[in-house]
Amino acid sequence: MTKAKIKAKTQKVEPETVNNEELENRLKRALADYHNLEKRIEEERKLLSKLSATLLIEKLLPVLDNLENAQIHLKDEGLEMVLKQFKDILAQEGVEEIPSIGTQFDPHFHEAVEIQQGGKDNIIVKVIIKGYKIEETVLRHAKVVVERKKVADSIQSVQNTANIDNQEDQTTKEETYV
Repeated sequence: MTKAKIKAKTQKVEPETVNNEELENRLKRALADYHNLEKRIEEERKLLSKLSATLLIEKLLPVLDNLENAQIHLKDEGLEMVLKQFKDILAQEGVEEIPSIGTQFDPHFHEAVEIQQGGKDNIIVKVIIKGYKIEETVLRHAKVVVERKKVADSIQSVQNTANIDNQEDQTTKEETYV
């Protein structure tokens, strides 16, 4: 073979090699995109499952409250077994009762429905309705009674804050009409 023929054949091979490398790179990118899509779909599937479980558990919490209230009055062994089983299932799903009595009031987990005067400030003294959470996601805030050293000052502070908010709302409304 002459040098011209070898050179001609080499020029034909080079475009095919470049084309193959380009196709191979495209295939690799497409496979990577597909794997990323699979991961994202799996994450979304898990999130949807968790959301569905959370919604169901939120609907079951009032039933748990009613069973606990019934047990307080009836003191029945069978009902106690059912309550234990119910709480065990909730625990398996990651549901925890929010600790309340004797702890510091935390607005992320508690809702104050009453303030009592006492010796300590911002300590929870009574639980009206238990609160529950999954990990750090609150399913239902605990409705609690909070102890304050000076109740009158606390109430006055809340009223002053409410009055300031109302005045700001009135000012905003007046500005809107002008």
